[in-house]
Amino acid sequence: MFNLEIRKQCFLLMILLSICLIPVASAQDFYNINQIQKVEIYFSASNWDQQLDTSKSGADGYIMADSVFLNGQRFDSVGVKYKGNSSYNATYSKNPLHISLNEFKNQSFQGYKDVKLGNGYADPSMIREVLSYNLLKNYMDCPKSNFAALYINGIYIGIYANDESINKKFCSEHFNSSDNILIKCNPIINPGPNTKSNLKFINSDTTSYLNLYEIKSATGWKDLMALCDSVTNKPANATSIIDWDRWLWMLAFNNAFVNLDSYSGVFAQNYYLYKDNSKHFCPIVWDLNMSFGGFPFLGNSNSSLGSLSIANMQQLALNIHATDSYWPIINAVQNDPVLKRKYLAHLRTIMKECIESGLYLTMANQYRSLIDSMVTLDANKFYTNSQFQNSLTASTVVGSYSVPGIQSLMDSRLTFLKSNAEYTAVAPAIANVVATNAVYNGTIKIKTNVQQASTVILNYRLTLDDTFKQVPMYDDGLHDDGAANDLTYGASFVMNALHAQYYIYAENSNAGQFSPERAAHEYYTLTAAFATAGKGDIRINEFLALNQADTVDEAGQHEDWIELYNTTGNTLNLFGLYLTDLYSTPTKYAFPQNTVIQPYSYLTVFADQDSSTAKYLHCNFKLSGSGEMLMLSDGNGAVSDSITFGVQTTDVSISRCPNGIGAFSPTTNTTFNASNCNIGGIINHLKTEKYQLIPNPSSGSFRIQGKEIKSIVIYNTLGEKVFENSYDSLNEISIESLHLTSGIYLININEGIIMRLQMLN
Repeated sequence: MFNLEIRKQCFLLMILLSICLIPVASAQDFYNINQIQKVEIYFSASNWDQQLDTSKSGADGYIMADSVFLNGQRFDSVGVKYKGNSSYNATYSKNPLHISLNEFKNQSFQGYKDVKLGNGYADPSMIREVLSYNLLKNYMDCPKSNFAALYINGIYIGIYANDESINKKFCSEHFNSSDNILIKCNPIINPGPNTKSNLKFINSDTTSYLNLYEIKSATGWKDLMALCDSVTNKPANATSIIDWDRWLWMLAFNNAFVNLDSYSGVFAQNYYLYKDNSKHFCPIVWDLNMSFGGFPFLGNSNSSLGSLSIANMQQLALNIHATDSYWPIINAVQNDPVLKRKYLAHLRTIMKECIESGLYLTMANQYRSLIDSMVTLDANKFYTNSQFQNSLTASTVVGSYSVPGIQSLMDSRLTFLKSNAEYTAVAPAIANVVATNAVYNGTIKIKTNVQQASTVILNYRLTLDDTFKQVPMYDDGLHDDGAANDLTYGASFVMNALHAQYYIYAENSNAGQFSPERAAHEYYTLTAAFATAGKGDIRINEFLALNQADTVDEAGQHEDWIELYNTTGNTLNLFGLYLTDLYSTPTKYAFPQNTVIQPYSYLTVFADQDSSTAKYLHCNFKLSGSGEMLMLSDGNGAVSDSITFGVQTTDVSISRCPNGIGAFSPTTNTTFNASNCNIGGIINHLKTEKYQLIPNPSSGSFRIQGKEIKSIVIYNTLGEKVFENSYDSLNEISIESLHLTSGIYLININEGIIMRLQMLN
């Protein structure tokens, strides 16, 4: 429930009455689409708005808020600034905001350091941005988005779109790396018809690109110019450096939903580029508040806005900018028959799944219902309550043009597309995709039934960081496809990995088709049979997330590290196991073949995104000092060990004692590749094959059975001695009523054998 401190007394009663109707977030995911997030900012200065305007017009820096509350959790000394181009104006009472939690202090909320709030400019429906992102996420990696209610100094400012920031965290989660090249493709100065972030090659002088792109990583200008040169002058060779499939999904989305404040429109902007681990540039969509026809400027060459009427938007051509050199990516797609057929296949999938099914309309009505009461109370919104209520079907004048109703636009757009010969061309039909012989190092056989196809291609990869390799599929009776010409196609590949992903693409001279239809964002998966370490045999033993003066790697660098411990008396192979810092991507880092760990021993992996294996293993992610999770599993649901941790301290590791089984706790005495337990000066491993504890767990009394017991010393996990006695080489002893508190204790037998005892009281 909102704790409202509203100075405008005339709204007080309305707001209090509406509280019970507003679903407000508390401890759940900050991007939960089903609940409105609450963002409260407090400034001590009464002229905070003037300060934000001054900063926006100057160096675009942050001013410090005294405190920010996110769903009730307080953060002090937080950076705040206005953001946006056309959506910002110093005269607006409701401007878009960028909140940086770690601008002045190292702090985060649920792992997020940035909060970006869009003000609904040019959107009478107030849902375009959130709706668009939540549809697009089915087809390509994009920011999460939901709604937030913003309060400043206790006064309700309005309802906002709450969009995930595209930063290192985003890249790590979607691309298994975060330090590769990241480029924001928006003109630094306000865009115009002749100012485009369009990837058109200008020349080899870096300064020619400075106003069109913003490098968000340590390097990138030379790679950007090479990309521009390739797509402009050598598009046939661009496959080696560009992820075409993500581009096809983005262009199909822009066309389907008439999203022209994008690469497809006059300014060719509002996207990021990330160079993934396979060295391919991947587009990431950004800023969708003007999708569904909210921005009518298509552009023409390098001089005209190319404004469209609502009727023009409803009938937007499938091949816009096909021959205009100022959109080189679109040129490359529209002039390559295979890429064009794939683009049209993606567009048909989006229209079928989102529009024909009515999904977009169901979601739109759910979102409108969710925010309805907060929109009514939003005195700073750009449109009336009536315009909001009618925004699905009625158009609204915005400056010099009209924004169409979302439903009216899409109904007419679907009708137009269904009258288009390219759109309605008969595509191949793919069915019964089957994989056999999923054995490690075995030949995987894939077959499928395909009708009305001239070409069928199997696309597969063996790790998430690979690009998909292409293998022709045949219907000749010679490729495990059954009889020749029976419309069953076959192909195979050697599965020298434990996991593989694959999809099918088929085409004829008129149209193409994918299986699954959302490929390559979605795909079929295979897991090979392979004997590996059992569940729980190997455990996370210690990790250091903020290494400034601790152990260095072979390059002399202070990097994050993760120590594993073998709890068994057998040498185990880690091949087939995976480390990750994200539950949704369990196979993030795969241990190489023949990675072994000796009995009761340690293996440490540096978490630094370094590909070196000269001395140590290096995984493809870093640990967050702000807190996150860490998991060791087989990537197929069997978890060997996992931990979720909070904010970390520099050079303080989190370790467990006894090794592999004790509770995790922080320690300033890190023990890289060594035991975490120094009990009474004896560092040893758990070894139980010669002795037994009966019962274990114990409620106070227990027996130790074994050969020639000469001494017993019992320690708690702090290393404190709680019991000691000597014996005359007995084979069994009884220990009565120690009155130990519940917890884990270590029993040192004969000054060498360590056993674990659990006390229940």
